[in-house]
Amino acid sequence: MYLTQPLHRAAQQTPDDLFTVYGERGTTARETRAIVSRIAGGLKLIGVDSGDRVGVLSLNTDRFCQIVLGVAWADAVIVPVNTRWSVKEIAYSLDEADVSVLFVDDQFAHLADELRNQAPRLHTLIQCGEDKLPHAAIPWAELLSADPVEDAHRQGEALAGIFYTGGTTGIPKGVMLGHRQICVAAMGMLLAQSQVPQGGASILVAPAFHMAGFSAWIAGMLLNATTVPLPAFDPVQVMRAITEHRAKQVLLVPTMLQMIVDHPTVDEHDLSSLELLVYGASPISETVLGRAREVFTSARFLQAYGMTELSPGTAFLSDEDHDDPVLRRSAGRASAFARVRIVDPLDEEVPRGTVGEIVAAGDHVMLGYWKKPKETAQAVRGGWMHTGDGGYMDERGYVYVVDRIKDMIISGGENVYSVEVENAVAKHPAVAQVAVIGVPDAQWGERVHAVVGLVPGAALTLAELRQFCREEIAGYKCPRSLEIVGTFPMSAAGKILKRELRTMAEGGSQG
Repeated sequence: MYLTQPLHRAAQQTPDDLFTVYGERGTTARETRAIVSRIAGGLKLIGVDSGDRVGVLSLNTDRFCQIVLGVAWADAVIVPVNTRWSVKEIAYSLDEADVSVLFVDDQFAHLADELRNQAPRLHTLIQCGEDKLPHAAIPWAELLSADPVEDAHRQGEALAGIFYTGGTTGIPKGVMLGHRQICVAAMGMLLAQSQVPQGGASILVAPAFHMAGFSAWIAGMLLNATTVPLPAFDPVQVMRAITEHRAKQVLLVPTMLQMIVDHPTVDEHDLSSLELLVYGASPISETVLGRAREVFTSARFLQAYGMTELSPGTAFLSDEDHDDPVLRRSAGRASAFARVRIVDPLDEEVPRGTVGEIVAAGDHVMLGYWKKPKETAQAVRGGWMHTGDGGYMDERGYVYVVDRIKDMIISGGENVYSVEVENAVAKHPAVAQVAVIGVPDAQWGERVHAVVGLVPGAALTLAELRQFCREEIAGYKCPRSLEIVGTFPMSAAGKILKRELRTMAEGGSQG
């Protein structure tokens, strides 16, 4: 099992079908195979050897996909760069991963000199956009002038990529994923469904440098779908792409999904072609989920739960399970390839219904953190990846995520799980988006603090919110302070950055 396998199949079985469409540029499977083999040939010419790390700093484009496949074809390892990072963070990841060759597209050409200065191991830049890069970078056309080479068929446990995570909360860690890990997780996403869309188009809008978007792209290739990359998220552009390409599948993070269903022009677009909508990466409120199912009436919904270290999916909630009001609050059940359990601090499994840490084992678990053996040993113990998520499992094996363990709020001696409070707050008609955090409190130790984005034209007071929440949850769980914001700090994966919210909360709450 390996990343280039779907391309070989497509080139053999449907060579003249479109493999990717980017803007006005459509590329068939036959053409893609030729491009990928020449990328690999060009990399060999500049000295890229087996196992060498090659970086790519690019938005979602057809060339991003071709580069990833070309690097694997050349028997090398891809290092996708987080496009939202600072130059310092990017340089750190490139230097740590020993990246000497970096593909750069137009949007990041202006960073070339700074990256050369701050990442001393970086000696070769390759243009993968339309504009020229400064200082003797290799043009895309020149790279493709190389003679094609045969696929190395790098596969199995061989390292496929290093995916950096955690830059928003500390020193970034490079997650090592092999070809088997990535392909098994993508196949698990397909096996979790009773029906899967074959062929058609797959909209790639979640950032492909992140494992959620990357895995969705791999799954689309496995289903013979034409990949339609979008360089940035815009709700109208996503809806237009679905309509224009009669797309069958898309992966969206909850914030993206909310922006689409709340958009004033949503009813003007024909979204009826969509057969599969995968969502995940962060919690979703039942209110947003309900609106989404009303908008995407023909789509089957699949929730994916996991993390980069799990390639990334380990549990899935099927479309049928979404019809159950209890089950749709869960993250689903372990995929066909995974084992999931809930453990206490001693790694002993706890009884069903008891909150503990969610851990997972299987062929999708990472190979480790690049150059970080201590962190690897701490995260993966006895073959089980410790997610850092708190949750419980019911008698049928459904997993309910209650909070990040480090984000659990202890107020007046009681454990309060932010997801439960967020679900209650999100039901208020004035609330468009919410995040709940714990902030220091002289009386309670910590207090439940709600950060809320309002529906346009709406207003909300703390007293009104507390009264509303008392009908949903216990009084000690209700927010004791409230902050109204226009926008939320977001990670590239679409997750609200609660660490930044805690800093903001120091001077912006209402009592």
